[in-house]
Amino acid sequence: MIQKLIAAGAFALASGWALAGACPSHYVDGRAPEIRNGKLASATRELCYGVFGVMHSGITRTPLWSAEHLTSGNVEQARELDRENSFHPEPRLPRSERAELSDYARSGYDRGHMAPNGDMPDRAAQRDSFTLANMVPQDSDNNRQVWAGIEQAVRKLAQKEGDLYVITGPAFLGSDLRKVGNVLVPTHLYKVVYSPRQRAGAAYFVENKADVQYVTMNVAQLEAKIGIDLLPSLSARQKETMLRLPSAKPRKDKR
Repeated sequence: MIQKLIAAGAFALASGWALAGACPSHYVDGRAPEIRNGKLASATRELCYGVFGVMHSGITRTPLWSAEHLTSGNVEQARELDRENSFHPEPRLPRSERAELSDYARSGYDRGHMAPNGDMPDRAAQRDSFTLANMVPQDSDNNRQVWAGIEQAVRKLAQKEGDLYVITGPAFLGSDLRKVGNVLVPTHLYKVVYSPRQRAGAAYFVENKADVQYVTMNVAQLEAKIGIDLLPSLSARQKETMLRLPSAKPRKDKR
């Protein structure tokens, strides 16, 4: 199945477009991640929003990553904003490449935010975060417990540090992949956190299933796993320098 998807993606790339680097304010030193794994490079489209940017794949019909420059001010404003669900397909994407609400219906999976709603400082940003271009099929317990804990830990760190660059995305590892509707289900999820103040980064990495523990790793280790140069402006040594990430306690509620 995955081979057919990749072949279809090669055709889509020939007729599609990519806007790598079109929203530099969301990335460290203004440089977007660079895809090294050829299987992921087809039919990619970068979508820019007010406080985050997405590299969308027309093959997986998910983001390959969502990137944020997360500031303490945005976190504070987001805390005052109650949640208004407004899940919607992304109108800027062709129907042949995008996820639809029907893909997730009765699938057993949550529509899992990559750039979290809880980071959004205003209603416009909140609505943007509910585009399906920012979603992956995520195990519901994982989404609402261990993953929600990771998101909250990162927000607390942003308040402490003043600002962070955060890149969140799915990993599709191995050959035993499945779909819900037309959307590929990731095997794992990651969240890269980079502190400009400390000039160091690290990542949370977790399997996309219930009752699992996350692991942490340096940026170089994660890049080797997923085939994406996540922080291309950093040297190899800088990517091996480990930011001390806060412990993330599973939550029972999720914003």
